[in-house]
Amino acid sequence: MATKNSLFFILFLFQVCQVNAQTEKGFLKMGGTVSTDISPNERHRYKIKMAKDEIATLKLLQRGTDVIISTFDFTGEKLNDFDSPNGSNGYEVFSITSTHKGDYFFEIKSFDENTSIGKYDLTIRKIKHKAVTSLEKTDGLLEQYDNEDAPGIAISVVKDGKFIYKKGFGIANLEYSIPITPTTVFQVASVSKQFTVFSILLLEKEGKLSLDDDIKKYLPELPNYGHKISIRNLTNHTSGIKDQGDLTALVGIKPEDVISNKEIVSLIAHLSELNFNPNTAFEYCNSGYNLLAEIVERVSGKSFATFTSERIFGPLKMKNSQFPQDYEKIIKNKAYSYAPTPNGYKKRLLNNSIVGSTGLNTTVEDLSLWAMNFENPVVGDRTIFDKMKVQSQLTNGETLSYALGQELKNYKGLNVIFHGGGDAGYRSYLLRIPDHRFSVAIIGNSEAFNPLDVVYKIVDIFLADKQKISEPNKQELTINEEILKSYNGNYEVMPGLIINISNDEKNLYLQVKGENQKILLPLISHSEFLFTGLPHSKIVFLNNGELKWHLSDFVYIGKKIDLKPFDESKINFSDFVGKYYSPELQTSYTFVLKDNQLIATHPKNANIKMSILQPNIFISSEGFLKKIEFVRNEKSDIIRCKISGSRAKEIKFEKIE
Repeated sequence: MATKNSLFFILFLFQVCQVNAQTEKGFLKMGGTVSTDISPNERHRYKIKMAKDEIATLKLLQRGTDVIISTFDFTGEKLNDFDSPNGSNGYEVFSITSTHKGDYFFEIKSFDENTSIGKYDLTIRKIKHKAVTSLEKTDGLLEQYDNEDAPGIAISVVKDGKFIYKKGFGIANLEYSIPITPTTVFQVASVSKQFTVFSILLLEKEGKLSLDDDIKKYLPELPNYGHKISIRNLTNHTSGIKDQGDLTALVGIKPEDVISNKEIVSLIAHLSELNFNPNTAFEYCNSGYNLLAEIVERVSGKSFATFTSERIFGPLKMKNSQFPQDYEKIIKNKAYSYAPTPNGYKKRLLNNSIVGSTGLNTTVEDLSLWAMNFENPVVGDRTIFDKMKVQSQLTNGETLSYALGQELKNYKGLNVIFHGGGDAGYRSYLLRIPDHRFSVAIIGNSEAFNPLDVVYKIVDIFLADKQKISEPNKQELTINEEILKSYNGNYEVMPGLIINISNDEKNLYLQVKGENQKILLPLISHSEFLFTGLPHSKIVFLNNGELKWHLSDFVYIGKKIDLKPFDESKINFSDFVGKYYSPELQTSYTFVLKDNQLIATHPKNANIKMSILQPNIFISSEGFLKKIEFVRNEKSDIIRCKISGSRAKEIKFEKIE
């Protein structure tokens, strides 16, 4: 995705809290709203009378409290938990489906036992007969986004070249209460990448470039990295180039600031070192796609906006699609992007005109036309389509799930091609299953929306009879304690993000460095453990002593590190105080001491608190400044520091004051 997700934030969202006092609230009835306070140690229990084969949909508005809702059947058996990632404000929409006539119930509890008293409003939206058809089931699944005072989603489902489901839910513009429809325009962030690759392949088809060309042939201003970087390396995230998201954040550029692709290319061109040698590792990199868009412009002689409009959007009749390279351009029917706050929703502004890695403004209808082009080509041909789905391979022989501008995986026996995206408050996902001529396009305008909560459930509804689900092992899976012990240790997943793995007699636990909560990792196999914080997430331990952390559609390698014990009281924190300047980024950070804690200050960024990890190494919870390693000379004087973000490693800052 174009935006960076904070893993600390992800983990915090899914911490387990303890509750004590249960309060019986009695039966909830149609036609009224319950408004009440809830304290951190309370658990509110409500009942609903239901007939057989009914579904009750309820809406809870959080007001300064983050709650978890658990539903139960008439026998008291637990059905589901509901907790969307919208923090302590916004809606939780949930449902109960009955199998027999009786009293069903649900419980509401605070997510965090250390929070203050909050409020919520609770309403039964409707009780109706249980969904039977695929369309009814889809309506039921998406009903939670059908609000008249909150952002929402648009979705389009295509089967055999025809639209079989196409709707909008929620509000595109909260100021004027404009509803979302299938023709509402959104920014789709990293879903843009497949259009960038397609543009490159169109030019290759014409003999104007090759995927194996050195990028310096077209971008001579780039430094000599000591290794060839090919166009292919940019397309499959194996270039080693530092990510523009970290770079722009380090210099103080925010999503709401005005910045163009030209400035991004210039920023990249000033950095002379790579994160790793090309094709030796995979690391998601938006910078590569910014450079690809620039190559398209220089080779074609047209702006990226014009090239894609003439060569892709026009022929496919994607009349509501464009890569605007002017942030002030008016785009009709465009949804605003939002984020939940304690006082309601706020706008998440996105004023940049960055293209290639992101930037596509489109609709779910148009994305579906694009998906159908892979089945019945209007633009491009099978040669191009086949290249786009060839999975990349590293020099060590490892095959990646990422191909060219899109990713491949198997889901319940189905071969899926997909890509997601996120920028500001926009969230998007485009999924194709070519074997069954099936696709789903979904876009939302709230940063609390996770498309993975929906998109694969849509697949389950429409392609249930095509899925191949392996039968669960009827014998309970157990694991030797010695095997669990072998996984113990500290793993650095990305610079400054360190997780500790520990065990007891039967279970394995994960704890993020700097956090108190241990997270249980349920057993999948002897080397695989479920990470329940996000859908489609797990941890896999490798034979080489490393681990792979699958977080939804992303995979991070965790390398075991040795954190040596040291006496923090003997560290002279004043040694690190001073001003440090990066000639490449042309920006500086000043480190100051406050209450014996090191603080990173910057003219444009908020202060960042640093925690000591090792005698000369500090970490923070900020994604673009995760880790700082201070370098001493032979006299033990600090002469520079190396700052690493999630995807921009070891940028040198010289001490100047």
